[in-house]
Amino acid sequence: MTKLNFEAELNEPQIRAVKTIDGPVLIIAGAGSGKTRVITYRIAYMLEMGIPQSAILALTFTNKAAREMESRVKELTGKKLQNLTVSTFHAFGVRILREEIETLGYRKNFSIYDETDRLQLIKDSLREVRISPEGVDLYALGQFFSNIKIGRLRWEDLVEKNDPMARGGFEPVYREYQHGLKLFNALDFDDLLVLPIEIFETFPEILEKYRRRYRYIMVDEFQDTSVTQYRLMNLLADRNVCVVGDDDQSIYSWRGANYENILNFERDFPGTEEIKLEQNYRSTSTILEAANGVISHNTHRKGKNLWSGNGGGKPIELFHPQNESEEGEFIASRIRELLFREKFTYDDFGVLIRTNSLTRSIEEAFLSENIPYRVSGGTSFFQRKEIKDVLSYLRVIANPDDDVNLLRIINTPRRGMGKALITAVTDLARKNQSSLWDAMGRLRHVPAPLFQEPGTDALDPLRRGHGPSAYGGGIDKGRAEIDGFMTLIESFKAEILGGASQKGWRLSQKVRRLIETIDYWSYLITEYRKNDKMARWKFLNIESLISSIETWEADEDNPDPTLYPYLNRISLITRNDEDGEAGGKGKVNLMTIHAAKGLEFPVVFIAGAEEGIIPHERSLEEGGGNIEEERRLFYVAITRARDKLFISSCLKRRRLQNTVDCVPSPFLAEIPPHLIAYREEEKPVEDPKEAEKYFALLKSKFT
Repeated sequence: MTKLNFEAELNEPQIRAVKTIDGPVLIIAGAGSGKTRVITYRIAYMLEMGIPQSAILALTFTNKAAREMESRVKELTGKKLQNLTVSTFHAFGVRILREEIETLGYRKNFSIYDETDRLQLIKDSLREVRISPEGVDLYALGQFFSNIKIGRLRWEDLVEKNDPMARGGFEPVYREYQHGLKLFNALDFDDLLVLPIEIFETFPEILEKYRRRYRYIMVDEFQDTSVTQYRLMNLLADRNVCVVGDDDQSIYSWRGANYENILNFERDFPGTEEIKLEQNYRSTSTILEAANGVISHNTHRKGKNLWSGNGGGKPIELFHPQNESEEGEFIASRIRELLFREKFTYDDFGVLIRTNSLTRSIEEAFLSENIPYRVSGGTSFFQRKEIKDVLSYLRVIANPDDDVNLLRIINTPRRGMGKALITAVTDLARKNQSSLWDAMGRLRHVPAPLFQEPGTDALDPLRRGHGPSAYGGGIDKGRAEIDGFMTLIESFKAEILGGASQKGWRLSQKVRRLIETIDYWSYLITEYRKNDKMARWKFLNIESLISSIETWEADEDNPDPTLYPYLNRISLITRNDEDGEAGGKGKVNLMTIHAAKGLEFPVVFIAGAEEGIIPHERSLEEGGGNIEEERRLFYVAITRARDKLFISSCLKRRRLQNTVDCVPSPFLAEIPPHLIAYREEEKPVEDPKEAEKYFALLKSKFT
């Protein structure tokens, strides 16, 4: 094994964290303080000190983090690590259950149900207790059952509070669900933690076996552990346990994370040695001072003060655009400017948003500037189903021979086109080597007697074994459905491309009329009848699409605001999402703040820094109970930046069909004022010498 040179690679607190391996240790690792390096060096140090691999258990949250940790330890030590356990909590639970689950009456070849299997079992359990699943939100009931199973809720408390879930008679359903899992020798995701805990608490001798086996335990991202995960760790750990985390970066309470586990750890493990890693290797001191200024307003936290040896750095630029379109243009233009003026590549930029609803105007600005990008932590606005449905209608109106988009909308919203009819259309198109639209036209006008003649041609699916009941009304209804769909497309083709029927109407108005004509809202209500919030959210996305068309139409630099140029423009946004485009310069990273945790970028933009967005209106509606987590989220966003940070807060923003005034996020006032430079509108370069310098720089980029 290679002799480790700690002094050359680590600072003093890091060395202390690495070499303190006996007794309970709490490492408070601030953002960018080298947490992963400390964990991997700590494992390597334990191996160097003669501790066997099999005695070490390192728990983390993602398979990616586990693989990276193991890879780094291999690189440091040069050893094979067959007996070292680096695992996620759930994978470790599976390992225990494969060995011990028979003690609970299960067989070792148990199945692990995914969400689809789980919801099906809940549906079956409802039927078993004579409750119709039709009026039940299965997903919400599944979340409720999960909270019961992990102990966040108790039936007796719910009964005492006269809770609707208790009144709804769901306790027998839960018992039936649990019985079904046992009967089918299956586990759900919660069982992977709950059942090992049950084994350890029921069979002390089994717990002791694992405590003897894993004498050194480490937990990464400790602030993200749930109560259940903490309980499992607490049972296993004797004295040599080390947890690493940062309470200021606890942003997952909505999925069960409990940042108070850091305080619980000190209570449950007396004599805990606390080590703070406060030197940040990522960001400039300006960015860190801003982050410290914001997070200091939280009261429930461990005191710490991040500092950097990277120098002061540029001020944080704050921009107040008039609206979201101007915000997108600002971000795109600054990226373009920095690409030309400094040695950045596209993937050096991170654009962070609180919610996915903010992506549209930014994506459109990137499209206008031909900036390649990827969306992480959510779906690109233009790839969402409801948006693709509307765009598919527009593409078929523009080009009825577009088979891919025609198939997408032929039965969306549902118009009774059965599989037999679609099969007949497809087969006829294949036989004649024509488009589906052409085949539909042939079936639309084919004489009725031809439908009745036997044969082996493409009309057979309409005759063989289907008969009149194939469409609930016979062959005539099949032709009527084709005729109705084609008439719809033809009428809007005349209206949108010719404009004769609605002279003077803009494209956005015609698109709105199309959506009303096909009654897409009723389609969403039907599809999401158990989740009206989802239906409303999807329809808001369509409203946002129409707003974007209105903005595009109103652009003075747009000489032809009609359908074909619009579709050509949108087509560019759905280009292949392969890394390494744009001459190896990668892509700009557009992502939610949650998705950005653990990442860093030389340049970061935080968009939508407005009250109601960050902090999110949901946290304000709940009486401010989550305001500290929203502040932690903003802190995480700030600390993703290495060199430059830009924050934008719109003066107005479009919501539904209205434009509303916006109030800047209160978190902006918590950044020390001397760190902020207010961004002004760009002025044209008037000095000839400055212009020559700029164009010389531009020329150098291409030589």
